[in-house]
Amino acid sequence: MSSSWVPATLVDAWRETPGSRTLVLDARLEPALAGQHLDIRLTADDGYTAQRSYSLGSPAGAERFQVTVDRLDQGEVSPYLVDGLQVGHQIEVRGPVGRWFVWEPTQTEPIQLLAGGSGIVPLMSMIRTRELAGGTAPMRLLYSVRAPGDRFYTDELDDLAARGRIDLQYVFTREVPEGWPARAGRITGALLHELTLPPEDGPTIYVCGPTGFVEAATKPLMQFGHEASRIKTERFGPTG
Repeated sequence: MSSSWVPATLVDAWRETPGSRTLVLDARLEPALAGQHLDIRLTADDGYTAQRSYSLGSPAGAERFQVTVDRLDQGEVSPYLVDGLQVGHQIEVRGPVGRWFVWEPTQTEPIQLLAGGSGIVPLMSMIRTRELAGGTAPMRLLYSVRAPGDRFYTDELDDLAARGRIDLQYVFTREVPEGWPARAGRITGALLHELTLPPEDGPTIYVCGPTGFVEAATKPLMQFGHEASRIKTERFGPTG
C-alpha cells in the first residue's frame, strides 16, 4: 500500500441504482488484490478535507480502479461522488488497503460469499478475479438487499449464474420481485443453513455488509460448525 495521497482522474462512471454510482479511476497506485479498498479524500475550497474508505469492485491487478459508492444523504463524501464528480475531474486516493479480507486465484477451496447491500462490492472483485483466472472451485453468493432495484451488478451476476460460473441466491428484506417464491424478510439461521455451503465442504467464507448484517450472519455460521478462522468479515456503518 502507498501511504501517500495521489491524484485520481475519473475516466468513466455509471449508475448501478438510483442512489449509487460506479466510478472508474485512473491513478498511479500499485495493483490491488481482490477485496482491498481505497481511501478517497475530498478537499473544499476553504481547505477542509473529508475522507472515506471504499471497497474496490474491479478485479485484482486491473489498470484502472473501480469503486461503487452508495449515497448517504447526510454524508460528507458520498453525495459528491454519486451526484457531483464529473468525468475528467480529479480527487485524491490512497491505497490499496487491506491484506486480510482478500481472495487470491491460488486458493482452490470452495468459497462462500455473503453480501449485505453495498457489501457486494469487494465480493464482486473476488468474483471478477476468479472469472478472469478461470477458477473452477465452487463459489456461492448469498446477496441480501432491501428490494430488487437495490441490487448492484444485476446483469453481470445473473449472466454468471446462468452460465454456471457462480451459484447465486438473493434474499430480499422489504420487497420481493413479482412471482418470487419467498416472502420478504431478513436472513435467518434457517436460511443460512439452507442456502450456504456446509462445513463439511471446507469453504472459506467472506461476509461483508453493515455491522448488524455481519453479526447476524457469522454467529449462526459458527453454530453450524464453521471454524472462526475460516470466516473473514468486513463491516461498515455510519461515520460518527
